[in-house]
Amino acid sequence: MSLKEKYISEIRAALQNTFHYKSVAGAPRFTKVVVNVGFGKLLKDAKIQEAVRSTLEHITGQKSVFTKARKSISNFKVREGQIIGAKVTLRGARMYDFIDKLINITFPRVRDFRGLSEKSFDQRGNLAIGFKEHVAFPEVRSDEVDRLHGLEVAVTTDAKTPEEAKMLFRLAGFPLQKITK
Repeated sequence: MSLKEKYISEIRAALQNTFHYKSVAGAPRFTKVVVNVGFGKLLKDAKIQEAVRSTLEHITGQKSVFTKARKSISNFKVREGQIIGAKVTLRGARMYDFIDKLINITFPRVRDFRGLSEKSFDQRGNLAIGFKEHVAFPEVRSDEVDRLHGLEVAVTTDAKTPEEAKMLFRLAGFPLQKITK
């Protein structure tokens, strides 16, 4: 069963029973996933830019877009309009496929992975995940990699509170850690 089918048949009903929405349409859902890579110290290297772009396209199955600096920052040697990263925004079926792959394939492949911290959520209930190495994704063959780079995955929901979002992520299968004080 795909994640979208599981959401429609099980997760949405469980959220409605827990939070007592008037309709199943009131239950929070995933709205988009943004996969982002910042070039950082590799800013000047054009080969790395193309390698990162092709890696993002392999991982997500969608064409990536270069991001440009909005302002010049002299301390970082960044000029306005200079390419500083690449990103892909996923919605719809590709988003659900990517989240499913993230939960079932990528997280188990991450070395020393013990779950996601609940501190990774923002006030709106969106989840930000950082990967130190992009080789955790199954589409990336480690023998073809010239340089390792990290990437960020931001999973956005339309939840009203962080509690609703955490419940949505737990029901979807995200391995969340409980914070103990």
